[in-house]
Amino acid sequence: MSATAPLTPAEPAVPKNVRWVLLGVMLAMLLSMLDNMVVSTAMPTIVGELGGLEHISWVVTAYTLVTAVTTPVWGKFGDLYGRKTAYLASIAVFVAGSALCGASRSMGELIAFRVVQGIGAGGIGAGAFALIGALVPPRERGKYQGMTASVMAIGTVGGPLLGGFVTGHWDWRWAFYVNLPLGVLALVWLWLTLHVPARRVRARIDWAGIALLAVSISAIVLAATWAGVAYPWGSWRILGLGAVAVLSLALFVRVERRAAEPLLPLGVFTGHRNYPLAMVMILVAGVVMFGAGLYLPLFQQTVQGASATNSGLLMLPMMVPVVIVSTLAGKVMSATGRYKVFPVLGTVFLTAGLGLLATMDTGTPRPLTGLYMVLVGIGLGCTLQMAGTIAQNSVPLRDMGAAMSSVNLFRTLGGSLGVAVFGSLFTRSVGAHLPGGDGADTGAGAPRGLPAGVGDAYPHAVTEGTGHIFLTGAVLCALAFLAALLVIEVPLKKAGPPAPAEGDKGDKGDKTPAARAG
Repeated sequence: MSATAPLTPAEPAVPKNVRWVLLGVMLAMLLSMLDNMVVSTAMPTIVGELGGLEHISWVVTAYTLVTAVTTPVWGKFGDLYGRKTAYLASIAVFVAGSALCGASRSMGELIAFRVVQGIGAGGIGAGAFALIGALVPPRERGKYQGMTASVMAIGTVGGPLLGGFVTGHWDWRWAFYVNLPLGVLALVWLWLTLHVPARRVRARIDWAGIALLAVSISAIVLAATWAGVAYPWGSWRILGLGAVAVLSLALFVRVERRAAEPLLPLGVFTGHRNYPLAMVMILVAGVVMFGAGLYLPLFQQTVQGASATNSGLLMLPMMVPVVIVSTLAGKVMSATGRYKVFPVLGTVFLTAGLGLLATMDTGTPRPLTGLYMVLVGIGLGCTLQMAGTIAQNSVPLRDMGAAMSSVNLFRTLGGSLGVAVFGSLFTRSVGAHLPGGDGADTGAGAPRGLPAGVGDAYPHAVTEGTGHIFLTGAVLCALAFLAALLVIEVPLKKAGPPAPAEGDKGDKGDKTPAARAG
């Protein structure tokens, strides 16, 4: 397909109860988004009871790593065997993992059960956007963007609040048990309301592709997690992980070109230039959202004296505009069919907002910081969901699961890489600006164990560190702006009766070419 060729995916008619269906989908998505932040808040209490402080990072790393590795696998299984089946299975695995985590008796058990949770979370992230693509035609998707934006905002702001409440008023195990009633509710809800074409196919599973992509993603996530923290960026361990990632990715591409039913069809990246451009924007948005979500509260608490008790509330000036702008942009897109202007404007707002955040000093008042955060929130609201819509509109329906799992994968990798790179920049900058200090503890508030007189210099060091982070983010957003300019505005399809394309024949024939051949 050429760069300007019209796209002809089979488009569904919008179900009459689509908002109720999507509410169940969003509930499951909220579970996986809340979990990591709730658990992070509860970790000090967990370590206090279970011990194993030296393994604390693996509670988060194991979950994130397995989520990233399994995301494309779930997406492909949904394409082959039915999205409803795959999504319900992933919720069930996540709920089972949550129950096991809550029953953990040691840190080793908790890490192992977090792997189970991560497997389910990978399917929830992959399936949510694929189901939206299967249920709602592109022209109508903007009407529902506010729902997904609200879930992201609630997850970002509500996670720390819920984690603090649970650990403060209940036992830490309820940080996991709270998922059980919500997960069961989502399962029952979707079992009764979700109706998408079922598939019965015979296809050879691309095990080689699964293994190679798992190795590549694992190497990337581990390098991003350890670099500059556990090991120097130039150490043989980090360089070795980088080499493994490159080699396994090259082998993965070679295998996918020959596979009868590839795990990730390379055609979604080469069929239309909008898809890789959307991936660039999603990767950058993931870097910004995760990076800002980590270091903005740190700056506000350490430099501006904000309370850490309700740290999630510090993100409201950024997250509220995300919900409002995403909803408004979606309505305009649905009414006009035009969407290119939003990621273009969004990346401009992101670049400006992060650039202004980079100018902050120890005297910057909190209201001014909040204003800069509003600009970032407007940028994310215009960019994040719209980039996903551009990706959805760039692939045929038969590859929607694999394509949208890549969206979630790039967002996850963006967050991992952003936190890793920003963490290294921050640590180096803080260490360089603390006379006689080593930047050993860069948490909120003045670090413990610094030489006398250094504590007063810590707010200035944090200001320098966060300034470098936000400036780097602004440069990345400027690159995303160039990607947004190159997007070709393909007309969005309106709702209507299904128009079967190759590989999509409704309830009975919604199969891939390989399945029909089998």
